[in-house]
Amino acid sequence: MTLRVSRGGTKSLLAGVCVAAAMPPWGWWPLAFIGVAWFHLTSREAGSRRGAFGHGAVFCLGWLLPATAWMWFISAPGWIVACILFAVLHGLAESIVWRTERHVVLQPLAHAAVEALRFSWPFGGVPLASLAISQAQSPVVPLIRVVGAIGVTWFVWQAATYLATRKRRFVAMSLAALVAVAVAPTGGAVDGSPRVRVAVVQGGGPQGTRAINTDPRIVHLRHLDMMKGITAADKVDIVVWPENVVDVADFATSTEFVEIADEAKRLGVPVLVGVTEDAGPGRFTNKQVVIGADGALGDGYDKVRRVPFGEYIPMRGVLRAIGAPVDQVPTDAVSGTSKALLDVPLGGPTISGDDVETVRVATAISWEVFFAGRVNEGVEEGATLVINPTNGSSYRGTILQTQQLASSRLRAIESARYVVQAAPTGFSGFISAKGDIVSRTRIGEAAVVIADVPLRTGRTWYSRLGDAPVIIALLGAFALVAYRSRKRGGEPTRR
Repeated sequence: MTLRVSRGGTKSLLAGVCVAAAMPPWGWWPLAFIGVAWFHLTSREAGSRRGAFGHGAVFCLGWLLPATAWMWFISAPGWIVACILFAVLHGLAESIVWRTERHVVLQPLAHAAVEALRFSWPFGGVPLASLAISQAQSPVVPLIRVVGAIGVTWFVWQAATYLATRKRRFVAMSLAALVAVAVAPTGGAVDGSPRVRVAVVQGGGPQGTRAINTDPRIVHLRHLDMMKGITAADKVDIVVWPENVVDVADFATSTEFVEIADEAKRLGVPVLVGVTEDAGPGRFTNKQVVIGADGALGDGYDKVRRVPFGEYIPMRGVLRAIGAPVDQVPTDAVSGTSKALLDVPLGGPTISGDDVETVRVATAISWEVFFAGRVNEGVEEGATLVINPTNGSSYRGTILQTQQLASSRLRAIESARYVVQAAPTGFSGFISAKGDIVSRTRIGEAAVVIADVPLRTGRTWYSRLGDAPVIIALLGAFALVAYRSRKRGGEPTRR
């Protein structure tokens, strides 16, 4: 099919821009409902299946091109190709439901199914700039602990179409969501309500720098200098460093390990630090490791979900042959295989006076926080706290950083756990189990931010069930409604 932008297509494009404006860093979340409702009304004007395809495709381009513009700094061609790919998928979804009797119901189901596909394909999934992320600050967001991000995507789309066409159904749907949120479990404090005092170290520095153009020793020293400002009087229990701020051939034998171990011993607390190590020719590992209060090397977790075109180049040989700049990522990360979990032995009683020998920490490194399953994997293993060590220093602006912070808020609500985010140039901060930002650094500043974090237990419905029931329900509902629906030759029904 070819893409033709008519007057109606221009409206769909602008509707997509409305959805983009609902995303962080702009964050005008009601515009997601307005944009989807506008698209729904405009798409019904399509005079042919090809026209319906065009409406769906340009809507997606208006949505994703601005909201994922940070991808330009990884690969400008990759950004364009990714947006076109997802535009084609949304175009196909709209062409499938064109002229159906139950367009008002089938359209949200079809496009939510495309978003579910985007969460897992290609390259393991690209769950960026989703409708759920746009709702991180809205009254809708508590629903994520019931149905997850895919369910919230469907809810926003369906609520918007009802808001445009069937306001009574919109009210009924909203009331049903309120009831579900009210009765759904929210987790609770660990017995005795222990708290740990966590210090996040942000070394600061300029944005828009790539690892291949940066001296890793300078990055390490920035963080080491900031940690030296922490004193015994601060009474911290755990110190968290960001992702890959130590880049060495072998961490266990490095000067950097000795320097961090000395600081851990000085304070008598464990340090969780992001390390990049060599793993053979053209390969490296990206891990978060624990240095104990005694200075000994402890548990470690290797990142499982790698960033395509950022940490590895898919089809490197093919892309090199056609002249793509694959040397910007000269080596490929090795994917880890372990659970997203760190066991962190404490050096003594916590700030709350409790004798907690070990804190189990769900660990989602950077990109992994966009995938709910990575956090939930640690929660399933008994984690009482979540950390997201990350590194967004390669990108200019704040599109990625604010969307990642929004994603951390979603993970906090889904898991009913506090999330600690640590980044070398920001944003670093603490997110409560309700998704509220307790504290946050500024971009580029050097800072140590400290907060007392309650350890939490319990599981939400989403944590126990995951995405599978939601996806099955979406596909099942689509099949049932499509089966019962009859195609018409005239305008789509108003039902």
